[in-house]
Amino acid sequence: MSVKERIFHMLLFEAIALLLFTAAAVVFTGDGALKMSTLALVLSLIAMSWNYFFNWAFDRIYGAERIKRGLKLRAWHATTFELGMVILSFPVIMLWLDLGFWGVLLFDAAAVSFFFIYAIIYNWLYDQIRFRLLGPIEQSPKLESKAETTSN
Repeated sequence: MSVKERIFHMLLFEAIALLLFTAAAVVFTGDGALKMSTLALVLSLIAMSWNYFFNWAFDRIYGAERIKRGLKLRAWHATTFELGMVILSFPVIMLWLDLGFWGVLLFDAAAVSFFFIYAIIYNWLYDQIRFRLLGPIEQSPKLESKAETTSN
C-alpha cells in the first residue's frame, strides 16, 4: 500500500469511526456531545498515529497482499492493534472523563469491543472494494521474501 493510500485508508476509517463512536458515547455516558466528540477527536488523532505505524509494521511482517488475509490473521491484526490503543488511550480517558481505574476499564472495554468488530469489517470491506476497483496491491520483492519467511 502506498503512503498516499495508507493515509486515505486511515482517514476514512477514522471519519466513519468518529461518527459512530461519538453517537454511542453520548448515548451510553450521558455526557454532552461536545465533550464526547472532543474526546473522540483526541482519541482519533492518537489512533491515526498508531494506525499508520502499526499497519506499516504489520504489512512488513505479514506481507502487503492484504486480500489473501484470512479471518484468523485479521482477528490477530485487530487484537494487537486494540491492545496498543488501550495502552495509549487509558490515561487520556481517565483524565478527560474524570473516571477511576474501573470506570476507564469499562469504557475502554466497550470501545475495544466496538473497534475490534469495526476494524475487521472495515478492513475486509476496504480490501474487497479496493481489489475490485484497483486490483491486487503490488508487493515489493523485499516484502515478499519476509512474508514467505513468516508464513512457513
